[in-house]
Amino acid sequence: MPERAIGVFDSGVGGLTVLKEMLRLLPGEELVYLGDTARVPYGTKSPHTVLRYAVEAASFLVDQRVKMLVVACNTASSVSLKALEERFNLPVVGVIEPGARKAVTLTRNGRVGVIGTEGTVASAAYTRAIHALAPDVEVYSAACPLFVPLAEEGWAEHPVAHLAAKEYLAPLVERGIDTLVLGCTHYPLLKNTLRQVLGEGITLVDSAEETSRSVAEMLACRDLPRPNPPGQTRFFVTDIPTRFVRVGGSFLGCPLDSVSQVSID
Repeated sequence: MPERAIGVFDSGVGGLTVLKEMLRLLPGEELVYLGDTARVPYGTKSPHTVLRYAVEAASFLVDQRVKMLVVACNTASSVSLKALEERFNLPVVGVIEPGARKAVTLTRNGRVGVIGTEGTVASAAYTRAIHALAPDVEVYSAACPLFVPLAEEGWAEHPVAHLAAKEYLAPLVERGIDTLVLGCTHYPLLKNTLRQVLGEGITLVDSAEETSRSVAEMLACRDLPRPNPPGQTRFFVTDIPTRFVRVGGSFLGCPLDSVSQVSID
């Protein structure tokens, strides 16, 4: 089983932020990435619908004979982890717990901001995760629904993204946060814009970086590291791959030559 691939899924290109960190930290592993681009974004959907999408995405990856599932989507992580573990009997790593742990270790004044999709913010998953670790930390959340389409369009540093960030982040800055969790895997694509708006006094927590570390730890704990590196990376999408190839290739810094369109519903 260690020779099998790690399956990673997200609603679109956002999960590539997790994949990029996994490629850096685990260069010997084989990775299979699924972007459910036909149904992006997940953040505006009901929890029931997102759970169904997550099960369908995971089922596709399990059919690719993976040894682990990485839910590289905060919205899906907030509703599906337990169900996926029970259904598929595989290790499952989400993006919320790792980001929450990092935020707790970084905050100096006990005021943490969380930005995410409407679904993630409504679930209060980050608030619960942070309070489970540090009950006294104050958590302030804000939904940023425009960030996902801006990232998917490749407009992460466009003036429109800058204006949206100023509008979304102002209430959190007014609360005096010193740490901001990027509670959507699309949001690290906007890091430069967010830093310009926030300045140097607020630390950004990239859940993608922390999730890749959690994957490495779980591989080691379960004796699952790939014995015969290096592995390869395969990409699948559920809609025409043109935009995914353009934006994803730009972000990863290499052309995505082999992206297959599939149906998973």
